Amino acid sequence: MTVPTTGAAGPPPPPPPLPAHGLLDGKVVVVTAAAGTGIGFATARRCAEEGATVVVSDAHERRLAEAADALGEVDRSGRRPLAVACDVTDESQVQALYEAAVAEHGGFDVAVNNAGLGGQVAVVDMTDDQWSAVLEVTLTGTFRCTRAALRHLYRLGRGGAVVNNASVLGWRAQAGQAHYAAAKAGVMALTRCSAVEAAPHGVRVNAVAPSLALHPFLNRVMSDEELEALRAREVWGRGAEVWEVANVIVFLASGYASYLTGEVVSVSSQHP
Repeated sequence: MTVPTTGAAGPPPPPPPLPAHGLLDGKVVVVTAAAGTGIGFATARRCAEEGATVVVSDAHERRLAEAADALGEVDRSGRRPLAVACDVTDESQVQALYEAAVAEHGGFDVAVNNAGLGGQVAVVDMTDDQWSAVLEVTLTGTFRCTRAALRHLYRLGRGGAVVNNASVLGWRAQAGQAHYAAAKAGVMALTRCSAVEAAPHGVRVNAVAPSLALHPFLNRVMSDEELEALRAREVWGRGAEVWEVANVIVFLASGYASYLTGEVVSVSSQHP
């Protein structure tokens, strides 16, 4: 018997997107950093496909408007979602985002905290400003959004879920990523501690930790050579499609994850 050589035919292509199953029927979902082509937009789109009423936000107003127009085309009711410009480094804007969701829809059920900022610089060359900028958006911004969401969810008293976007770099080392990795490790710790506090209120708090999700913005912080090296570390020989990460976020937001809280789910095929 001849055993085929592993990888001889090259990596398999991504599977096609899955059909919707109504996992979020009747839910209102707030998604930050939802403009553009990254995980945030893919998550908002998947939530809408699964029956949710979506509220989207981003610091980039033009791209946010374009995202809202595109989401209106997949919403079951054909409605353009509420779009609220929000810079997560500004506490007043974060509060305004969740207040707008409550004013428009009477409340919300899920908050997906996706905003993050990356970069590529060695520790010895990193300035205080570079360090602080990444932590301010990626960790402190997630904290602000989690705090605001929980305050409303506690008051509404109908349970709910928060899903944070972390990264496998919260566990693993990569040169040039000390600030980003530290921030994402902080997001993991924030997720676990928030989950313990939120459980008596019936609110679940979890996170996803993607390894490599491919979208055009990656080339702003990494060269093609660096991205190819990361692809080679994945068992599938490719990065995740952003909708593959979004599927896991939707699972954590849905009733299928009713017992999960304080967990960080790795969305990765990476090997050491």
